[in-house]
Amino acid sequence: MKAAHLVLYVADQARSRAFYERALAIAPRLDVPGMTEFELPGGAVLGLMPEASIRRLLGPVLPDPAAARGVPRAELYLLVDDPRAAHARALAAGARELGAPAPRDWGHTAGYLLDPDGHVLAFAGVRGA
Repeated sequence: MKAAHLVLYVADQARSRAFYERALAIAPRLDVPGMTEFELPGGAVLGLMPEASIRRLLGPVLPDPAAARGVPRAELYLLVDDPRAAHARALAAGARELGAPAPRDWGHTAGYLLDPDGHVLAFAGVRGA
């Protein structure tokens, strides 16, 4: 394996690009019709693909991903230096809060949100962060 690209299917690419640009505090490395990409620390890439684009790839046989819009379909769990600041930034960008940053049983302080498409977004750090 050489790299990991995680792709979220989104209803509105421009809206999701603006949200993640503000929430992650980084500019996309690629932003073209059909795909926006953010380079994440550690070498992973977050992609945002319009539901219409994946629908063309899936064809008529599989269910339309838009049918699950608003249903949490994925979680993006990001380890950051300051999970409280990242959580606040995502809220300011338009996320919906699921749970404020708090110590978790697995040793992280983590807060949970929903992005504009209903994907779960978590910012976490080592306990005490």
